[in-house]
Amino acid sequence: MITVSALYSIYRQHPVVCTDTRSLSSGCLFFALKGPSFNGNAFAAQALEQGAAYAVVDEPEYVVGDNYLLVPDVLAALQDLAHHHRQELTIPVLAITGSNGKTTTKELVRAVLSRKYKTLATRGNLNNHIGVPLTLLSITDAIEFAVVEMGANHQQEIAGYCRYAEPDFGLITNVGKAHLEGFGGFEGVKKGKGELYTFLAATNGLIFINADNPHLQLMAQERNVHHHFRYGTAPEVECSGRLISDQPFLHIEWSCGTQHGQIRTQMIGAYNFENILSAVAVGNHFGVSAEDINAAIADYTPDNSRSQVLQRGTNTIVLDAYNANPTSMEAALKNFMALPNGKKIVCLGDMAELGPETDAEHERIAKLVAAGDYASVVLVGKNFGKYVSLLPCHHFDDSAQATAWMKEQSLDAVTMLIKGSRSSRMERLLDAFGS
Repeated sequence: MITVSALYSIYRQHPVVCTDTRSLSSGCLFFALKGPSFNGNAFAAQALEQGAAYAVVDEPEYVVGDNYLLVPDVLAALQDLAHHHRQELTIPVLAITGSNGKTTTKELVRAVLSRKYKTLATRGNLNNHIGVPLTLLSITDAIEFAVVEMGANHQQEIAGYCRYAEPDFGLITNVGKAHLEGFGGFEGVKKGKGELYTFLAATNGLIFINADNPHLQLMAQERNVHHHFRYGTAPEVECSGRLISDQPFLHIEWSCGTQHGQIRTQMIGAYNFENILSAVAVGNHFGVSAEDINAAIADYTPDNSRSQVLQRGTNTIVLDAYNANPTSMEAALKNFMALPNGKKIVCLGDMAELGPETDAEHERIAKLVAAGDYASVVLVGKNFGKYVSLLPCHHFDDSAQATAWMKEQSLDAVTMLIKGSRSSRMERLLDAFGS
């Protein structure tokens, strides 16, 4: 069995880590991870044939040469190696988590910090037990700042990430009705996300906190977090901001000490105001100039089905289909209701991982839609299907059926909201509009 320190010496010679033979880099370290339906050990030989320098495996029968490295558990070895690497780093590490907006916030923070520092941030949403160590292991000697996104759907998950990521700074975007099944209700969400505050309180770290959010305020007080940088709408906080307009895109102004600015963004939804302001706060704390902060946020364009505004002929589509929970669904609907555009269509897919709250939350959202003024409503999935009697709508079992129906419609000059959990695959509806 190879030790972590010996593995780290090899990693320093081959600092690219791969876990998938379909996207292998020559000279990398291949970690043969296991999944519910595959055994990575069985792909170790293939990885070496494709150019990997070494393969890390945890089943002795697969060790057939000197470039096989045997460990007790491949996933644990990946995480231990990431921890070892983290302890060698001297750069600041900022951890970001939350029920909603964490990926958008991470991208905004990365954009702002990159104006002054060579910044590495979590790619996409690689924010789980595999993605977090991979992010840490992608930090090279050239990097000056790291932003690590942490996702979670059960207790002790954030605490586990903190143990090997050892963040110096932390930011919880918010706490809402997400992953209720795994966390055990809303109080469980607060407890689970609060593990970041618990770690930073114990290590004397600093949190960036939305002073307008009473849940976050109480969570920080309960954990005796002594170092914080506050942002919000009140004038007495370290970084104060105001939403000037949210139609159609957000226009904000902010003031942090002697720095201030106004930003016309390319982002929709009043719910993104706090995400933007958090990036402004982080930038100010780390000495990014007001000019660079304003430019970085003004240049940022949402992608990956997160609050995207797309034009398809005469039709405008608000695509927010990367994921959904009751909190984000309600915020998206309220924003969509406020849009001045005349002919509006709402397309919603089922929300996942709500446990015992599944029926109640789908009913609540259905009633919220019923209270709006829409030309048409499309509901997708068995959970929303239970409440079609509450409102006039078209219901489909899945997004493929909804797409087929939509292709038959003659849509012209409509504004459409598309939102649902990842499992609903609501982005399929774009196929109805062509390219």
